[in-house]
Amino acid sequence: MMKKTVVIGLIFFLLSFSIAPQIEVEARNFSVSAEAAIMMEQESGRILYAKNDQTSLRIASITKIMTALLAIESGKMQEQVKISTNAEGTEGSSIYLRAGESMLLEDLVYGLMLRSGNDAAVAIAEHVGGSLEGFVYLMNEKARELGMNQTQFQNPHGLDDHEDHYSSAYDMALLTRYAMESPLYQEISSAKTHRVDGDQIRVWHNKNRLLTELYEYSTGGKTGFTKRARRTLVSTASKDDLDLIVVTLNAPSDWHDHMNLFNWAFDSFSLETLVEEGMFKDIKDEFYKDHVFSPYTFEYPLLGSEKEMVQQKVTLYRPPTEEERDQYVPPHPVGKVDITLSGEKIGQVPLYYHPPEVVEKQGFWSRFLSIFSLTLGVRGID
Repeated sequence: MMKKTVVIGLIFFLLSFSIAPQIEVEARNFSVSAEAAIMMEQESGRILYAKNDQTSLRIASITKIMTALLAIESGKMQEQVKISTNAEGTEGSSIYLRAGESMLLEDLVYGLMLRSGNDAAVAIAEHVGGSLEGFVYLMNEKARELGMNQTQFQNPHGLDDHEDHYSSAYDMALLTRYAMESPLYQEISSAKTHRVDGDQIRVWHNKNRLLTELYEYSTGGKTGFTKRARRTLVSTASKDDLDLIVVTLNAPSDWHDHMNLFNWAFDSFSLETLVEEGMFKDIKDEFYKDHVFSPYTFEYPLLGSEKEMVQQKVTLYRPPTEEERDQYVPPHPVGKVDITLSGEKIGQVPLYYHPPEVVEKQGFWSRFLSIFSLTLGVRGID
């Protein structure tokens, strides 16, 4: 059996959840009132602004993003949920559930996100997790899975009933970035109103003023407030194909913080295509030329001054000799493109030999797994 060739001059790096470095950007002409804040570009994970973003603080009702996500991922959204006396009696903001009534889980998630219903949070937790304690366990397991290392959940709603319920701006941006991969989460988060028919007709209006009246590019988010956490806010916005996430914790002027950050980023950054899906053109080797393709497009937000600082390095398996070609079976993938900005690695795209009949569009996690497989799997084989 012919030996597979080895990679020449190739050093692989194990990828973390976000491969985007935090590179210094131009100064802003406004201040941010929040104690902690972050702005992240959704597709790449690049951090465009940060202030105390790794500091763990109380987070109030933006906790409910995790609650909504777990409900969506449970596969139970079309199940009826019987409301318990425990859920009915939950303090704070409410959608006024009554013990003994039933409501679709999906409707409860709308009530959770649009009206910040604490009673909805408890009803969701009891149905999805079997109990409040079981659901909190699921919340923390999901947090660990997503790399939310400055986070500890103790309830599904964010009320100040535990001392050790906290997160960081960075962790909440990670959570939101992941949640935005779900079309149903996007739909719920961006809904301005929701109607529930039944014995009692309920119509809920979203509390997120950025979405409903203040900011034309808003695509959703979640508000929060408790006496100890003060004002917390997660919001998303899109313009010119640039999708942004902003998180603020303890922000007296959160609406303005978010609008100022969004406007600055939309004015300063553009989403640049650095690798296009399809046949990869920049290969001169006779064997690989016009045969190597990228399975997806790699885009990255850049300042105008950064465009000339981007470099690409292509690494491929050594091609077979003339004698080897008849029996040659290309490895999968055959190489990669490393992309750097000012010498810092910002991305990596696997390269394949001959495109398949259908190239499936890949989301972030699919891309991550492809690159992770490439990182661990390329080696010389006897």
